[in-house]
Amino acid sequence: MSTIWKPNVTVAALIERDGRFLLVEEETEQGRRFNQPAGHLEPGESLAAACAREALEETAWTFTPTALVGVYQWPRPQGDVTYLRFAFSGSLGEHDPARALDTGILRAVWMTPAEIEASRERHRSPLILQCVQDYLAGRRFPLDLIRHYD
Repeated sequence: MSTIWKPNVTVAALIERDGRFLLVEEETEQGRRFNQPAGHLEPGESLAAACAREALEETAWTFTPTALVGVYQWPRPQGDVTYLRFAFSGSLGEHDPARALDTGILRAVWMTPAEIEASRERHRSPLILQCVQDYLAGRRFPLDLIRHYD
């Protein structure tokens, strides 16, 4: 009997303000890496709700997804995991500086596209830069493209 293969479903927030994007610096098995505020879909959660939750947990900023930027399938080079990432853009809300960031998140940082590109060797995956490039290219799909059924 063979096992059923399943990708890891993740969400990512593309949060842009005044030409800068909100990224997180996190501690990983490969050392300190940059990523969009991102994480795994939890049981019963919609993709948009997961994205808002992860952005808050990792950055202490509220975020409301308003558009889907893209869907990205990325098998890690080690071959052990494939990620299926849903990346959202949206509106930035309030910041709570007293809120503790998720375990492993060292800081939230605003970076220009040039700074993001210059730090490629410290990206958690190639999806970080690709998502920013797609956002800058104007890729936006309506949220009703995704249907969530309870």
